[in-house]
Amino acid sequence: MRKITLICVGNLKEKYLKDAFAEYQKRLSKFFDFNLIELPETKLNKNTSAEIESVIEKEGEKILEKIKGQKVFALAVEGEELSSESFAEMIKKESDFSELCFVIGGSYGLSEKVKNLGKKISFSKMTFPHQLMRVIFAEQLYRAGTIINNIEYHK
Repeated sequence: MRKITLICVGNLKEKYLKDAFAEYQKRLSKFFDFNLIELPETKLNKNTSAEIESVIEKEGEKILEKIKGQKVFALAVEGEELSSESFAEMIKKESDFSELCFVIGGSYGLSEKVKNLGKKISFSKMTFPHQLMRVIFAEQLYRAGTIINNIEYHK
């Protein structure tokens, strides 16, 4: 079974997001050995650009501590946009050779160190709240599982 880890900064606060993610997490178990790692989001005091950069770096260091030799994919708006089919093909190809780790940053994004560890992928040029992005990612990973396994779901 393909092993996939999702590292996220912050936890889900809204019940509807928790419920949606829990549903996809349950569905993912059919296709993947899926592991979620939640890291605490760093709070800002002054909201200055220097402080924001410091928060991004601190969160990046926490993320780097959790990556254990997997192939890393950073979810970043400047990354490569993939269709659902291309995403599924990438999962299939890459997970045949290694464990995969996807990373969703906090409110202010990901550090360059994290982004430069591997491939950057984007689900859209639009900006999504990082909590909602977790649900979108889980749905697309589930969709990839159905595509890889020729199960009717993707249209």
